[in-house]
Amino acid sequence: MTINLKNQTFELHPSGATFWKEEGILLISDVHLGKISHFRKFGSAVPHKAINANFLRLSEVVGKFQPKIVCFLGDLFHSDLNNEWRLFENWLSFVEAEVVLIAGNHDIISPLKYEELGVKIHSEWQLNGFLLTHHPENRTDFFNLCGHIHPGYRLNGKGKQSLKLPCFFRRKDQLIFPAFGEFTGNFMMKLNEGEKAYAITQNEVILIKNS
Repeated sequence: MTINLKNQTFELHPSGATFWKEEGILLISDVHLGKISHFRKFGSAVPHKAINANFLRLSEVVGKFQPKIVCFLGDLFHSDLNNEWRLFENWLSFVEAEVVLIAGNHDIISPLKYEELGVKIHSEWQLNGFLLTHHPENRTDFFNLCGHIHPGYRLNGKGKQSLKLPCFFRRKDQLIFPAFGEFTGNFMMKLNEGEKAYAITQNEVILIKNS
């Protein structure tokens, strides 16, 4: 699904990534690499193949859009270094685009480790009237692109049937990105007046308005 924000074109992808056409930037939030290995280390029954799934999905979306820049909107890694860092190093070696990280609350790995790999780190990024952050922010004269919340939306059907889906959540001057990573969970959002949810299914993004 393609939307227009401040006269700029953004393609919302079912993976949870978004491509900013005019700037050639692929935006991805809350991958939480290392979380699966962390849970497995402490006995959680999370399938090992889910680790590779994150990197496969990253490669697929980068391959589709061929961006000039890949920008992670925070929480790229879930915690300290673990074996998924080596997988990240390997993944980066095949990425031709510049890689930028907007640091999130989970990004506690030393910036020096990222710099060694050529990844640029910022606390925020102001670009052409847009404010790229991890936590949602309201700032005069800026449209905020952010993550952190892992937004989701509950679709209610007949009877007591319902379906919980990750979503992009649109406020007047803000777009909150869904979590890209596997096993990250969602926080169910409620639509207030003027807000929109772009629910993500396996193959498409669906607009939901507050009626």
